Amino acid sequence: MPCLIFVEPSGDGWIVRGDFHDSPLTYPTGARAEQAARNLAHRLADAGDPVVLEIRLRNGARAGRFLFPPHAVEAAALALRA
Repeated sequence: MPCLIFVEPSGDGWIVRGDFHDSPLTYPTGARAEQAARNLAHRLADAGDPVVLEIRLRNGARAGRFLFPPHAVEAAALALRA
């Protein structure tokens, strides 16, 4: 099951929430929240967890949905083939 990460507006800032230890994280701008969420998604994927990142606009509409496949699993599979 993939790790889910959401970026969405919250009061006068933005939050990054999901299936991770420090959830939720708060940021003053959507751009900072999105970059932090992408960095987190890359770290989780590098550790072998599949990640789904969903970004919402201020009006609640979905701005984007991104899939991050688990990289550690792919690297291990390539190493076994060599």
